Amino acid sequence: MSDIKEYLLSMKNVNKSFPGVLALDDVTLDILPSEIHALVGENGAGKSTLMRALSGVSKIDSGTIYWKGKTVDISQPRDAQKLGISMIHQELAIIPYLDVGKNIFLGREPQLKVSGVIDWKKLYQQAQEQLDKLGLDINPKTPVESLTIAQQQMVEVAKALSMDASLIVMDEPTSALTEKEVDALFSYMKKLRENGVSIIFISHRLNEIQRVSDRITILRDGKWIGTSEVRDLSQNDIVKMMVGREVEQSTKKQAKPSSEVILQIKNLSSGDDVHEVTFDLHKGEILGIAGLVGAGRSALAEAVFGSRKITSGYMKLGHKKVKFTSPKMAIEHGLGLVPEDRKAQGLFLNMAVWQNIVIAGIKKTTRFGFIRKAETQKISTSLVDRLSIKTPSLGQQVKNLSGGNQQKVIIARWLSLKPKILILDEPTRGIDVGAKAEIHNLLKELATEGVGVLMISSELPEILGVSDRILVMKEGHLVAVLDPELSSQDEIMQAAAGSKDENIKED
Repeated sequence: MSDIKEYLLSMKNVNKSFPGVLALDDVTLDILPSEIHALVGENGAGKSTLMRALSGVSKIDSGTIYWKGKTVDISQPRDAQKLGISMIHQELAIIPYLDVGKNIFLGREPQLKVSGVIDWKKLYQQAQEQLDKLGLDINPKTPVESLTIAQQQMVEVAKALSMDASLIVMDEPTSALTEKEVDALFSYMKKLRENGVSIIFISHRLNEIQRVSDRITILRDGKWIGTSEVRDLSQNDIVKMMVGREVEQSTKKQAKPSSEVILQIKNLSSGDDVHEVTFDLHKGEILGIAGLVGAGRSALAEAVFGSRKITSGYMKLGHKKVKFTSPKMAIEHGLGLVPEDRKAQGLFLNMAVWQNIVIAGIKKTTRFGFIRKAETQKISTSLVDRLSIKTPSLGQQVKNLSGGNQQKVIIARWLSLKPKILILDEPTRGIDVGAKAEIHNLLKELATEGVGVLMISSELPEILGVSDRILVMKEGHLVAVLDPELSSQDEIMQAAAGSKDENIKED
């Protein structure tokens, strides 16, 4: 057994329970000085719970935490910060109405010699230095709410790095980043390691784990499964340890889309974000939408769903022109949208699982103004089983579920309405390999049943592996329509980064 003193951090025999759930069961985690240590597991395996305990957001029920060989008590975030532990949470913890600089140094603002007076010039200068280290072309006086999700994620990274921590926890830091931004982040992570900083890196992207990590610890169902050198394990080894079984790899669906067009978009524009986009969606088709961050993919989805104004062009459902002025109208016509940001745009976090599932179709489960409990129970139970949602009960608050299970709850909501068209914006972001395969198979199942699926994804293997056709967007324009069986990741990236083709046509 290794000496506690050789580790920067050692968490021994950690236990943590929530109502109806044993989240951590005798878990051990050891972190060496100057290492990038991957922490992996399925959604609900206990990764985020363990890290919340380490960062002082929640307190462990039992177990011991050693920091540089000495026992420590971490009861609140300030305790972790004093030790030199900083955390980048999976769910963004920034204040949107403040600017970038104020977010980076919130609660740690540099002071002038006059007590209590903030040195704003120094604050913005230091913020700019942190942004420059990450290669970010962002003005520190920019309001955070005007940034993309990817840019907001990098502001979180800059905030953590500004604390000069000895240990930085990164919980899914790359989930919203472009390939270029990931490269910049990994480069800086390696520099930090060279300068004596350790990093706990949580990611569901196993290629990233193998690319940047030194060692790996695997959790399953709240238990420690093993710790190893990353170079000693293949991706299949890691997956098998994570899930305890062989994962069925996603395969192409057998059924071909119908020739019937269920959604026609013609020269659709929406403000400055979407410009004269034209395409058809067929019954039973999975239409993938690829492009770089800021290409207008999400704006297109929101325009189709009625949450953004269409400034020109039109839509048809079947042979009938429609103009949705609200999501309510879109829902009434058989559309559903799984948004990019599940926390801010999709879930009612303090409400129960069953309430989140039935809320979009609540009229169908009420009679004379009263909710029919038996009906909601039947619908919710059926969908929880179908999507393998891990929850101790239908009454569990959604905020207590893992990110992957929260995503499944949103999908269940739309399935309860039996949609004709389902739009999904980054449906597997932050979701483990097992749940990802389940969602891919579900989309193929829905398409086989005749549902038209619009799937936005930044993961090119997902786009290629699931889609019947691929639309590529750049700067609000549709620049390519590709056949996934005849295309590669490089071709998609070339189209996404290349010049706009003015003569793009449907196949």
